[in-house]
Amino acid sequence: MTLLSLIVALLLEQVRPLPVRQIVLDPLHRLSGILVERFNDGQARNGVVAWLLPVVSVAAGGALAFFLLWLVHPLLAVVFNIAVLYLTMGFRQESHFFTDIHLALRMGELDRARSLLGEWRGGQYVGASSCEVARLAIEEGLVAAHRNVFGVIFWFIVLPGPSGALLYRLARFLGEEWGGRNDAEFGQFGRFARKAFELIDWLPARLTAASFSIVGDFEDAVFCWRTQAMLWADRASGILIAAGAGALGVRLGMPVHESGEIVERPEMGVGEEADADYMQSTVGLIWRALVLCLLMLALLVIAGWVGA
Repeated sequence: MTLLSLIVALLLEQVRPLPVRQIVLDPLHRLSGILVERFNDGQARNGVVAWLLPVVSVAAGGALAFFLLWLVHPLLAVVFNIAVLYLTMGFRQESHFFTDIHLALRMGELDRARSLLGEWRGGQYVGASSCEVARLAIEEGLVAAHRNVFGVIFWFIVLPGPSGALLYRLARFLGEEWGGRNDAEFGQFGRFARKAFELIDWLPARLTAASFSIVGDFEDAVFCWRTQAMLWADRASGILIAAGAGALGVRLGMPVHESGEIVERPEMGVGEEADADYMQSTVGLIWRALVLCLLMLALLVIAGWVGA
């Protein structure tokens, strides 16, 4: 049932991509605003309460709804799983930026590629070369694939019903929305949200990096993971980018032109300079990693049948 729900949700999302901003992000932003208004006094303690309230209640509610629907009819529970996965998981949630940037670079439309990258990442890349744009898009694509697909899949498998998918999606949103704020007015309110998501994403990020390594250049991926990942500011992103770059045989990281200045970053990966061709290779790497995960899950299902 878990494998079936994943496959159907992935196919559905490919056929009819979800308008994430209107259906998912806008309600989450409104919820975040309400929680901040009611609980934020600048202290970390209230940040714990404000995080636990929506995350635990939504995850527990998802599990309860699943079991109640299962009692009525198992098919209803499967449909519920698929619906939740459709809302919380998908390549297409951010991949349209990656696809449009790739096409723009192919067509030689560097200014358009820079503009699209700015919309995606939130910065300005007027002085960025085509190689810099490709590097940044590949980095963003590797991390987004993990957080939109592989991380959700892991927790969907681990916890009952769709509760794991809901847990991961909410924890990710609050970790980014609250954990990334450093302004004095916000105080330490977001510290727990950041730490909680780091903990929740610790194992999934490493399993995704391992999947990249297996379906790509294994030796280079492991080498880059071991020697370069710790140099990145965000450790989980560093692991994904280093392993992905090594698996692809491309160099990522390195200084880039962003928001009118040169941002120094460590070099990640080995091999050649990033370009549009490596962006296409990135898509193939991610799909191969997904197929590997589904095959492993299928083998577990078969082993369970045989054992029974």
